Amino acid sequence: MNQIFDAARIILCVSFLIYASWCDYKTREVSNKVWLIFGPIALVLTGLQFVLFSPELLVNYALSFGVTSALGLVIFYVGGFGGADAKALMCIALALPIYPSHLLSQPTGVFSPLFPLTIFTNSVLLGALSVFYALSRNVVWTAMHKKSVFEGLEKEPLSHKLLALISGYKVKMSKLENSHMFPLEDVYVNEQGEKTRKLLVFPKDEESEDIVARISNNNKEQNIEDVWATPGLPLLIFVTLGLIIALAYGDIVWNILSLILN
Repeated sequence: MNQIFDAARIILCVSFLIYASWCDYKTREVSNKVWLIFGPIALVLTGLQFVLFSPELLVNYALSFGVTSALGLVIFYVGGFGGADAKALMCIALALPIYPSHLLSQPTGVFSPLFPLTIFTNSVLLGALSVFYALSRNVVWTAMHKKSVFEGLEKEPLSHKLLALISGYKVKMSKLENSHMFPLEDVYVNEQGEKTRKLLVFPKDEESEDIVARISNNNKEQNIEDVWATPGLPLLIFVTLGLIIALAYGDIVWNILSLILN
C-alpha cells in the first residue's frame, strides 16, 4: 500500500506540474484552480498514508511544509519569483514532503531530508543555466551590429550592466510590445524635460505596460530599434525538471559540492 500511495503522489505531482508548466509557458499565468485542486488532493493522499502507516512522519511532514512555505513566501515578497511558483512549492511540500523511498530507491550521495528543498535547488540551478543563453545572445548581437550593446547607456553602473548581460538581451521594440518579455530599461525625464535611458535592475511585472509605452515613445523620437529585455523565464518548467531529476538523481547542488569537497 505504501508503494501505491507513493506512486499516486508522484503521478499527482508530475501531472499538475506539467500542466502548470504548459500554462506558464503559453501565458505566464497559472489559474488558482490548479493549486486549489492540487493542494487538497496532495494533503489527503500524504496525510492518509502517514496516519495509516507512518504516524511518526507527521512531524517531518509539518516541518517540510512549514519550511518550504516560508521559503516560497519570502522569495515571492522580495520579487524572486511569482505567486504561482510559491504555490507550486507549497503543493509539492504537501504531496512529497520527503523522498518516496517506498517506491523508488533513494539516490546515493548527499540528500536533503526536506525533499521540496532538493527540488527547489535543482530548479534554481537549471534556471541559472539560462545565463549562458543570454550571454551568447549578447555576443551574437554585438558581432552582427558591430557596436556596443550598451550604446546610449554608457553612464550606467557596471553592476547594472553585468546584471543585464546575464539576465537579458537586446530585442526589437516590436517584439517587446507583443510578447511576454519584460523591459530591462526605462526612460526618465528630469525637471528640464531631458530624457535619459536607464537600466532596470529588478523589473516589476505590474509596471511593465507603462514602461514599454515610455520606451516606445522615446525610441520613435530617437530612432532606436533595439532595447534591453528579459524573457521572464517560466520557472515552473524548471521546477518540473527539478522534480524529475530529484526523483532520479537527487540534489544536484549538494552532490556537486560533495564531489568537490571529497
